[in-house]
Amino acid sequence: MSTKLRHYLRRPPAVSAAEALRLVADGALIVDVRREFEWSRTHIPGAVHLPLEVLLDRCPELPEERLLITFCTGGLRSAGAANLLVENGFDAVNMSGGLIQWRAAGGALTGRGQESGE
Repeated sequence: MSTKLRHYLRRPPAVSAAEALRLVADGALIVDVRREFEWSRTHIPGAVHLPLEVLLDRCPELPEERLLITFCTGGLRSAGAANLLVENGFDAVNMSGGLIQWRAAGGALTGRGQESGE
């Protein structure tokens, strides 16, 4: 089995957007694994942008002492990212529901898309 595929076959620990908001208030860090054009359109303030394609190479830049919450538009890419981070020794969970659920839970967004209902 390819190592890339393996990250998508297991379900990582997951949190709801409402729980993610609470965890961020307690010091967790959002890791946005979407592509550059998605990040530019709208993103969560204070999130770290590490597109999934570069996450493995750049994960040493992430803090080891904080809970990492992976995030994407719908939850699939971030599920793979959470698994990858856990396999590399990080405490990481996936935020299920992505951008839509974050906004529904009252999470802040910044960028051009924040008023467009994306």
